[in-house]
Amino acid sequence: MTGIPEGYSYGPWHDGPDPLAPPADLREAMDEIGREVLDGASPRSALEEILRRGTRGTAGLDELTRRVWQERAALQRRHNLDGTLNEVRGLLDEALAEERRALFPDPDDDARFREAQLDALPPGTAAAVRELAGYEWVSEEAGRNYERIRDLLGRELLESRFEGMKDALRDTTPQDVERVNQMLTDLNALLAAHAQGFGDVDERFAEFMRRHGDFFPENPSSVEELVDALAARSAAAQRMLNSMTPEQRGELAELSQQAFGDPRLADQLSTLDSRLRSMRPGEDWTSAGRFRGQDPLGLGEGAAAMTRLAELDAVAEQLGQSYPGARLEDIDLEALERELGADAGVDARRLAELERELRAQGLFERAPDGSLRLSPKAVRRLGEAALADAVHSLRGRTGERDTTAAGTAGEPSGSSRPWEFGDTQPWAVSRTVRNAVLRTASHGGGAVRLDVADVEIAETEHRSRAAVALCVDTSWSMVAEGRWLPMKRTALALHQLISTRYRNDALQLITFGRHAATVEIGELIGLDGTWEQGTNAHHALLLAGRHLRRHPGAQPVVLMVTDGEPTAHLEPDGHAEFDYPPSPRTLGKTLAEVDAMARMGAALTVFRLGDEPRLTAFVDLLARRAGGRVLAPDTDGLGAAVVSDYLRTRRS
Repeated sequence: MTGIPEGYSYGPWHDGPDPLAPPADLREAMDEIGREVLDGASPRSALEEILRRGTRGTAGLDELTRRVWQERAALQRRHNLDGTLNEVRGLLDEALAEERRALFPDPDDDARFREAQLDALPPGTAAAVRELAGYEWVSEEAGRNYERIRDLLGRELLESRFEGMKDALRDTTPQDVERVNQMLTDLNALLAAHAQGFGDVDERFAEFMRRHGDFFPENPSSVEELVDALAARSAAAQRMLNSMTPEQRGELAELSQQAFGDPRLADQLSTLDSRLRSMRPGEDWTSAGRFRGQDPLGLGEGAAAMTRLAELDAVAEQLGQSYPGARLEDIDLEALERELGADAGVDARRLAELERELRAQGLFERAPDGSLRLSPKAVRRLGEAALADAVHSLRGRTGERDTTAAGTAGEPSGSSRPWEFGDTQPWAVSRTVRNAVLRTASHGGGAVRLDVADVEIAETEHRSRAAVALCVDTSWSMVAEGRWLPMKRTALALHQLISTRYRNDALQLITFGRHAATVEIGELIGLDGTWEQGTNAHHALLLAGRHLRRHPGAQPVVLMVTDGEPTAHLEPDGHAEFDYPPSPRTLGKTLAEVDAMARMGAALTVFRLGDEPRLTAFVDLLARRAGGRVLAPDTDGLGAAVVSDYLRTRRS
């Protein structure tokens, strides 16, 4: 058999996930999550938000939940629960009319007496049916209608507890009624033995199913399964009764004694309901629904409607994912498809797949405190997107080339990239030729000819290195003025550029509000905006100077993003002193640190966000004292401005 290729067998697709469906778009989802996290959401809430909103072509949990509630409301608007009572009333009216038609031409006194009996019937349907229990009907048609009332009541009562029973007992005989009563007697005895813990319950259950299994098409395999099925249906029947008016409940209670003309049925069902309620108290026995439509439902249909309402409620809760430990795998896809159709099941599967893939791809990790946070891999993806946006903005500037090049002079880094218009770096010859050979071979061979698509350029790195301090304002005004997200994306873009193209450079991220602090990029991404007064540029410059002094051989670069003049400074004891307007002491301490930057030869650039005159005057003063410069980009251009200034400073 060696050498014989394995065969493949294809057949029709019947069910399950579409094998040809496109995979979950993780990049789009990650971009959405990144935007949410950068805007201050936690990674967990960002993941939950994208699952709630959904993605292109896939309905989210919110949309599916809306459709569930819409279906639930439509069910209640469409139906009412008067079906059995109306049908009984109609059969009774027909029976009485037929009987009077039969009595009218009869001159006998007995006929007049019977008419008097009919005229004296109580007005209530149930009371009239009870009064007629011993009445001897003259009209055969009237008698048959009365018997149809009894059969209807019996079948509806059974259907409300045992699904499918109404159709199975459509042509009821006295033997059928006796067999039903015997089944109920045996069932109550079995449940009593189970509740009391008898040791032979399994044998009793097997014997019960052997004798009465045809009453239970769901074919339970144990007493517990039998109790679960019966309790769910019984609870639905009780919720249906709860949904009726007190008058309707009273009528049905009285009519149930006439079921099949045998009061034993109602008594057995009452005993069964009591046992099930004690065995499954966790079922919903107390709630009610408001049915206000025109389409009447019988007892069995009403119980089915209550079961469906319960299923819709359960599906809505699963879609809401608001309970502890909720997972998308909890969603009952079969129930969802029953209620909303196959498309809803497909959407739920895609969302679950998206969540699984986001976790499986290592885009989230557990923090020491147990919370969910973005992994380094996810941070890199966000950095790539932020840097790409900054580069795109730079390319839009007239006369400028791609400033993300790894260096216009210096030593090769060992990496290469496809040539783009405007690149001046030397070619990576071996890789260019390799690309041409592979392309030619893939098209059937022949002479190798270079194409512009084959060209790769060798990336180079500057021989010098820089120590870079990026100081970003995290005071409340940055949140209030919509500058929080651009600030984070700017830090991401610079971090991505340095960590991938200028790995020898040392970047330190510094946040400053009332106090300043050094942070990792992951911490900055997840940073929440808080109401805190104070713009402590003094403390930020202190930390920046400490970073620069740790790298004495590197080119010192300080980049500061702020939308406010300094209103706080750090005292020797570590206390942050706040004053507004800025006190002379705050201004003096801040300028002293600027002078220290100048003595180290640091290139200081201040990115001013806002046009407040006092802020403008102060940052201009900072630039003059440090020999630096001030840039005033809008929020959309902040990332491009910071990246461009870093590259300009490095080239100089």
